[in-house]
Amino acid sequence: LIRNYRVRGHLHSDLDPLGIVKPLPHSELDPESYGFTNADMDRPIFINYVLGLESATLRQIVKILEQTYCGKIGVEFMHIQEPEEKAWIQERIEGIRNRTDFTDIGRRTILERLTQAEVFEQYLDRKHTGTKRFGLDGGESMVPLIEQIFKRGAQLGIDEVIIGMPHRGRLNLLANIMRKPYRAIFSEFQGNTANPEDVQGSGDVKYHLGQTGTFVSRNGNELPLELAANPSHLEAVNPVVLGMVRARMDEIRRDSTEFEAYPVLPLLLHGDAAFAGQGVVAETLNLSQIRGYRVGGCVHVVINNQVGFTTSPAAARSSEYSTDVAKMIQAPIFHVNGDDPEACVRVARLAFEYRQKFNKDVVIDMICYRRHGHNEGDDPSYTLPEMYRRIDERPSVRELYTTSLVKRGAFTPDDEEAALNDFRARLQSALDETREVRNEGGVAQRPIESSGVRPHLRTSINQAMVDEVYEILTTTPEGFTMHPKLAQQFATRHKMFESGEVDWALGEAMAYGSLLVEGTSVRLSGQDSRRGTFSHRHATLVDYETSAEHTPLKELGEGHGSNFWVYDSLLSEYAVLGFEYGYSIANPKALVLWEAQFGDFANGAQIIIDQFIVAAKDKWNQDCGLVMLLPHGFEGQGPEHSSARIERFMVLAAEDNMHVCNATTAAQFFHLMRRQSMQSVPTPLVVFTPKSLLRSKHSRSPVSDLMSGTFEELLGDVNPPPAAEVERIVFCSGKVAFDLMAERDKRGAKIAIARVEQLYPWPFAAIARQLETFQNAKEIFWVQEEPENMGPWNSIKGRLYEAHGETHDIHRVSRHESGSPATGSATVHAQELQLLLDEALG
Repeated sequence: LIRNYRVRGHLHSDLDPLGIVKPLPHSELDPESYGFTNADMDRPIFINYVLGLESATLRQIVKILEQTYCGKIGVEFMHIQEPEEKAWIQERIEGIRNRTDFTDIGRRTILERLTQAEVFEQYLDRKHTGTKRFGLDGGESMVPLIEQIFKRGAQLGIDEVIIGMPHRGRLNLLANIMRKPYRAIFSEFQGNTANPEDVQGSGDVKYHLGQTGTFVSRNGNELPLELAANPSHLEAVNPVVLGMVRARMDEIRRDSTEFEAYPVLPLLLHGDAAFAGQGVVAETLNLSQIRGYRVGGCVHVVINNQVGFTTSPAAARSSEYSTDVAKMIQAPIFHVNGDDPEACVRVARLAFEYRQKFNKDVVIDMICYRRHGHNEGDDPSYTLPEMYRRIDERPSVRELYTTSLVKRGAFTPDDEEAALNDFRARLQSALDETREVRNEGGVAQRPIESSGVRPHLRTSINQAMVDEVYEILTTTPEGFTMHPKLAQQFATRHKMFESGEVDWALGEAMAYGSLLVEGTSVRLSGQDSRRGTFSHRHATLVDYETSAEHTPLKELGEGHGSNFWVYDSLLSEYAVLGFEYGYSIANPKALVLWEAQFGDFANGAQIIIDQFIVAAKDKWNQDCGLVMLLPHGFEGQGPEHSSARIERFMVLAAEDNMHVCNATTAAQFFHLMRRQSMQSVPTPLVVFTPKSLLRSKHSRSPVSDLMSGTFEELLGDVNPPPAAEVERIVFCSGKVAFDLMAERDKRGAKIAIARVEQLYPWPFAAIARQLETFQNAKEIFWVQEEPENMGPWNSIKGRLYEAHGETHDIHRVSRHESGSPATGSATVHAQELQLLLDEALG
């Protein structure tokens, strides 16, 4: 019976402030189901200090169990497999009833926070009626709950907290916990130009903006805080925050796998419908204990509105609770009635201490309600009439708590009135100050002109560095047994290097190795990144006999004060790319790369690309130097393994928000990676990497090309006809260039072929120089493997016509427009390629 209360007691708990969701009776909580009669209820039972008692009657035991497991707090923890964790939670939960853990000062502090939370929302509503603010009304206990986490964090020496949260309550958290000045918030409501010192930019609505601040406890402990900017895709910020946390800890403790302590706390707030419904939540939970993504546990707080926008829980999930998805990682879940602020503070303390003790995720499910619906202009009573009748009749949590304190004698009505008047006066003073500031937000600033191709950087290295990197790549620990096939590959590689060439894999390793020597850390992740999807990289070697691992570049980094991290990620694009994005913004000094298994798999992370990578600079003034490696190329492998969807990135390219490149040689990729790490303004980089070219002689480069030159946005023809005889210039990008050159040479056609290695920003000057070289050529052909409606054509054709339409005839050669990227037949693929070559060269 006692055990089943620990397992099922939460089903009988008083969790819903509105009383709509009734506690569920359960046979396992009924003494009669065990054969006990009424006469048995008062018989003393020896239980040997279970529940803190040596003996008790059955009636007393049931009463204690009801108080412990069926009150305002319901705990789910018996699904955890680790006995130590279960025992720890059980001991603390069953000890609460014997502990008086709130002083009058503590209760006054809770009431003060509830007052600030409620009055702030009411004040905004009165001064800006109908304006969206996604207020916290009905969930004000969130403020003392979160403050308790920060208090304990400051006491226990946490270095920093990084927070991710949706709209609801965001302004309240900014104002009343992170201490963003009220005047700054009022200024934004009045449309004034935002102060760059207050927010992370002004290109987004106010309830999406991020903020940094410091929490100061009553005893003076300080705790730095950062609230991550977040778009309307509410749960998308989850992996971003974890990536930021991991980056911070990698800087604090330069250890690539384990930490003795996890000094940075991730705190994620969620809505109930989003937590249950968004797949990225499960992906992010799955990151929690994986090497390379571990952050020592995240505290999740679900602000449970008991409704989505207008959708009821019955239509939003198949599980009993919105938090059931967290059971997949055996996280303990604390359900708590949001109208009991003291219970909320208790579970906040428990949850934080569990994270600190076991370095695992923990969930708080604060069940409350939304007094004004999804936003302040919405009427939720259309679909939820019963709920909103109860809400309209219900006093606020501040009013309920004030009444309870007055009854206890800890507070008087006069005290309440004085506190309310004092806080209202502070808000009015801030508003008056804001109104005195001239509104300068009415005129939009003229967009900054795109700077286009950046000046070339010196990215070459010297012979000594080439030798140092190559030596570490070819040295294995004593007694290490190489895989026989890999040993043959490395022997072939050595012959190639001795002859003065590098292939794609060696050029990539040289890029990373040289950066490590120079003190720049490198982080690379993806589903198969250590070996490489196409078995080209072999960044981590596995002993053929013992399975021991050896990562050569890691040792190189250790010798130069840098780190090389390479991880095989879980089978996820969305969460992993979000994690790497967060890592890159928190550690801009490192070269951070994410590699898709195949380029088109990036569409599984399109929200991170659209909402963060390409738009964060414009929306939040947030720089990011993340690299996306997307294998691309039409080689008869079918629709899902051909196209990395170049067209999607080209549509998103504007205002110099990223670089889009399609490098075709080892040296080009080498210089591109080094350029990326050296740029003064971090900018995302999308690279369409090859598949068959990884081992093709076409992509090889002389070793000398690493020791001279730089990345070239356009590569001219390697073996063109005499310039005076060329009447047509073919521009293309990627692998198709080598198909074109081979066919051109076979036919002896008088055509020059140039490779555009950077598609955005478009290399206008380099294109013009190429045309000057072949002045007799009056035809420009753009040739692409992709269908007409895909690939770069629809984004670059305007640039070609704009710059050269009056002097040249411009044509496109491509596959026919299609709803699918490529054919599934290798025979049809070959036929299409031949038609492409005939049209381009005929």
